[in-house]
Amino acid sequence: MARTAIRARLLDFISDPTHSASAVRLVEDGLLLISGGRIVARGEYGPLSRALRADEKVADFSGCLLMPGFIDAHTHFPQLDVIASPASGVLDWLTLHTYPAEARFADPAVCQEAARFFLDELSRNGTTSACVLGTVHAQSVDALFAEAHARDVRLVAGKCLMDRNCPRELRDTAEQGVQQSADLADRWHGKRRLAYAITPRFAASSTTRQLQLAGELASARRDLYVQSHLAESEDEVRWVRELYPQARSYLDVYDSVGLVRELSAYAHCIWLDSADRLRLAQARAVAAVCPSSNLFLGSGAFDFRLAEQAGMTVALGTDVGGGQSFSMLATMRAAHEVALMRGGMLRATQLFYWATRGAADALGWEGQVGTLESGAEADLVVLDPAATPLLARRFAAAGSIEEQLFALMILGDDRVVRETFVAGQPSKIWCKPEVVAVASSPGDTARTRELTRRFMGRLRDAPGGGVLKP
Repeated sequence: MARTAIRARLLDFISDPTHSASAVRLVEDGLLLISGGRIVARGEYGPLSRALRADEKVADFSGCLLMPGFIDAHTHFPQLDVIASPASGVLDWLTLHTYPAEARFADPAVCQEAARFFLDELSRNGTTSACVLGTVHAQSVDALFAEAHARDVRLVAGKCLMDRNCPRELRDTAEQGVQQSADLADRWHGKRRLAYAITPRFAASSTTRQLQLAGELASARRDLYVQSHLAESEDEVRWVRELYPQARSYLDVYDSVGLVRELSAYAHCIWLDSADRLRLAQARAVAAVCPSSNLFLGSGAFDFRLAEQAGMTVALGTDVGGGQSFSMLATMRAAHEVALMRGGMLRATQLFYWATRGAADALGWEGQVGTLESGAEADLVVLDPAATPLLARRFAAAGSIEEQLFALMILGDDRVVRETFVAGQPSKIWCKPEVVAVASSPGDTARTRELTRRFMGRLRDAPGGGVLKP
């Protein structure tokens, strides 16, 4: 079987940097060998290169960092067209922008196009796995899974359960919503690298009956994931308290029906008390922290220090479209800023760990992704520290791997991502013309045609036979 050989600086994590001074593993001039979508060898370039066959070529990324691909623990693929939309807060944002955009996903063609664009954008930003929310429409998840399956992407996704407090066109029923979830799980869960998540949108958009049925499905299918939103804003917390006066807390609404357990991931988790934090830790549930979104919507600042003290499991999410970017580098940067606001300090190594091995281990993928160990799936990202002049200058002056990662995190964006590999295959977006030919609103076709015309001109003028290369 043909092997792929990649030369670069190899960086991954043996363990959590919070608890180990030797958690970071770096090979300055390394070689990684891939076969059949998996890593088969890693080590110093010199000794390992001597084992290469004469017909095996090396993809040379010398000077770049080759890492496990990023893992986005919480994002929304139907919200592509409302990213960068203004609102006074998360509830206002949902009403003004999100729900109207999601109503368009009743059309299967909209679902299919958005799924392609979404997965292209993940790849372009170095993200190889994600936990994704669809809309209330089953076809939205079918489209996303079908596209991810074709690309062999590791993905968790689920249709939103919403049977109240949302527009009628986005409303299911308690029974219908959970039955559709079970049917989707039967179709897709465990199919290659796909997994299904039972997905109440948030407690305010589900009746007690719907949450109870979701909990019954979660109890019957312990292999399924659970994902939802939790304590994102103070207004939301007050609303949930009014809707569920019998519950001790927002978290208790989910916990009382059996939705807080391993393989459950709750986005935001800002407005929690000490009992909630301890319960999440005890259940080994994941807090998918979305600092970019929280800053943009003014939702609040996650307390990383209290989460660590409670022993909570933390991963990072972009929360697009509430977040500002698909980039996990931008998410790490926002987490650093939020921690400073709270009087703490997060090291770059800790943040990169949460975006790679930490997320993988939290989501039950230990040893499969998030690592450069032999036998792991070859989901990788190549980061170029010379992607911009300022970054190159700062990186050259950095004296340690911590400083180098910090510079990448603060100054980097999608230009830093030199290449992304999914299951050993390069998957960098090549800017297919159909990707940009999308109207942002039903009446915007003239604007779309103009953008497409300009794009096609750039494509024709690009070197390499009309392919825009990184």
